[in-house]
Amino acid sequence: MKELILVRHAKSSWEYDVIDHERPLKKRGFNDANLVSNHLKNENFNIDLVISSDAVRAKTTAEIFIENLNISNDIVQFEHNLYDFSGELLTQVIKNCNDAVDRLMVFGHNHAITAFVNTFGDKYIVNVPTTGTVILQFDINSWDDLKLGKTIMTIFPKDLK
Repeated sequence: MKELILVRHAKSSWEYDVIDHERPLKKRGFNDANLVSNHLKNENFNIDLVISSDAVRAKTTAEIFIENLNISNDIVQFEHNLYDFSGELLTQVIKNCNDAVDRLMVFGHNHAITAFVNTFGDKYIVNVPTTGTVILQFDINSWDDLKLGKTIMTIFPKDLK
């Protein structure tokens, strides 16, 4: 059994003259990332691996979750291939995970996140919002065997306000 916790990066700011990859979070993004990650504390997850896009907005979101969930930096990786909007590279990164990883947390971008949860989850989601978190469970032993799984939880900031 494998479990995937997918998190779309928090709300980013457009007020700075930087390339897309370097866009920071805006205040609402910081607030929502803290809100959702603190809510997840109640779930007592034992995360085996965290992989995040190396874009500033995704990396910052991941760092907030890592701190609030008390995740060791030893199991955190930043991956440029997760700076993906189609979902093709996101799927490849997940399929390439070591099979010793049973609970994987991934921070990425839309449209990739929404496309992935609608391809591999059993609950249709029109749009995973910023800081939206979707947890999927798969009856597989190898990430490379990824197939339709079960959407076991969605946590969106608006539902916690």
